[in-house]
Amino acid sequence: MKKFLILILIAAAAFSGWWLGQRGPSHEPAPSGRKVLYYQSAMHPWVKSDQPGRCTICGMALSPVYEGESGFDADTKLVTLGKQGVTVTGIETVPVVKQSIRRTIRVAGMVDDDDSKHNRLSATADGRIEKLFVNFVGAEVTAGQPLASLYSPVLRTKLAEYQAFAGQPKSTERDQLMAGIRERLLRYGMSGIELDTATARGQVPSELKILSPITGTVVARKVYEGQYVKEGELLFEVADFSKMWFVFDVYERDLQWVKMGAEVEISTPALPGRVMRVPITFIDPNLNMETRSAKVRAVLDNPVTNEPGKHRHELLHKLFAEGRIASETAPTLTVPRGAVLWPAGRPIVYVEKSAGVYEPRDVQVGVAGDALWEIAGGLAEGDRVVTSGNLLLDGQSQINRPPAPPSAQRNTLAEPQRKAALDFIAAVSSLGEALAADKAADFRTSAATLAPLAAALGAQFGERVKKLATLTKLPDTADLAAQRAAFYPLSEAAADFALDLRREDDGFDAVKIFACDMAKGAVPSAPKERGRWVQVSSKLKNPWWGAEMLECGAEVRP
Repeated sequence: MKKFLILILIAAAAFSGWWLGQRGPSHEPAPSGRKVLYYQSAMHPWVKSDQPGRCTICGMALSPVYEGESGFDADTKLVTLGKQGVTVTGIETVPVVKQSIRRTIRVAGMVDDDDSKHNRLSATADGRIEKLFVNFVGAEVTAGQPLASLYSPVLRTKLAEYQAFAGQPKSTERDQLMAGIRERLLRYGMSGIELDTATARGQVPSELKILSPITGTVVARKVYEGQYVKEGELLFEVADFSKMWFVFDVYERDLQWVKMGAEVEISTPALPGRVMRVPITFIDPNLNMETRSAKVRAVLDNPVTNEPGKHRHELLHKLFAEGRIASETAPTLTVPRGAVLWPAGRPIVYVEKSAGVYEPRDVQVGVAGDALWEIAGGLAEGDRVVTSGNLLLDGQSQINRPPAPPSAQRNTLAEPQRKAALDFIAAVSSLGEALAADKAADFRTSAATLAPLAAALGAQFGERVKKLATLTKLPDTADLAAQRAAFYPLSEAAADFALDLRREDDGFDAVKIFACDMAKGAVPSAPKERGRWVQVSSKLKNPWWGAEMLECGAEVRP
């Protein structure tokens, strides 16, 4: 769809050029007393003629060039438009200036709690849960509020001993014994006031009240009334939700924009229209290897709400939320993002050289902001770049380029070099096909032919194939797994060599390079997951897995 749109735009540009040509200078009377030197195409300046006519490429009427005029610039990189052409194609330009680049990172995360503010309440002695005062998860409790009562024979015995000593005459020995028992009772969970009150009354409480140590929310209840528990067994977990964490992932490429203390604007569907602005308090220094992202968090106040029928805190635990982080760089050279095109995967801009004359310019780009690109090279401050209509200019620029002469064809190798390389690649291909067929004997036969072919290759290419030649000494084994392990480094090096040759010489276009992303599963000693191999036949045959996954892989193109 994208290619189709570009073709339409190019056709529109060519048509507009032709239409403007019908109204161009060739239809105007020659200025008095001036001689026509030649006729030239404004759209394709290298097309010239001694006689009036039309451009042989686009059909546009040729424009006369008079004495004293330089004519249209014959640089085929330039695109030249008349005043009307600039208006019709909607060309707009802006100057290259230094300014800050703003970037907004949008993230999604979760409202989590601070697990350092959790309190776990365990049974301090063996016993039985007599009464539950809080019997559901999510209950809001205050510090000192009873959660349950525990009957413990051990606790009751120790308390009776303490009261018995309290009724005896004071002595050093009595005081020491009471102090030891008191310490034990306090560790069981009784408060000092509760212990003194029971002693003063002369009564032995039958149950121990289990109290909440903090004001918070019950997030776990592990017991029921009548349940027997052992010392150390978990009973309740209470969390403080007065402050919450907004936890989110930031991808590796965006970490440069996220700094400690930077403000995050947080919103959640649970509180429509509400925006919370808080600083970032933590950035995890360890990246997640699978997602290539780091955990980041900010701390949120979570006040209590008294609205009837609602929960006590505004923010629920595990709530979904979204965040926006705005950041900016120091002033740097910039152009609008729409000014940068990426033909053939490289960034270019169109620079206005003069009125109606535009030049494609390769540039080096840095960071990308919301609306701007940083320019690291290729432009100077004050240059004017095209921001609207540059797609049409690029299409016309491609039309302007004359056909490449025959000498531009890829044909860099002498015939002896080409033959030595093709013979060697064919031998490596036969090794791969033997493994793909799970035929260890065929692999050993093909391996025996490598030495003379490698010698011939070295004689033609010298140092360029020195490393490749050393990998042709394959072990004489009938074990397929060992053959695949030995073949792997040779196959990788041969794939690199073949890719280079395909870029250099037309004679290697028929050589195929394939890759399997699961090669390491079949060759555990392989240094990477991906394994490549060369084939002189076009049908994919996986040498790493053989019949088990014969067609697993994809072609690698230079």
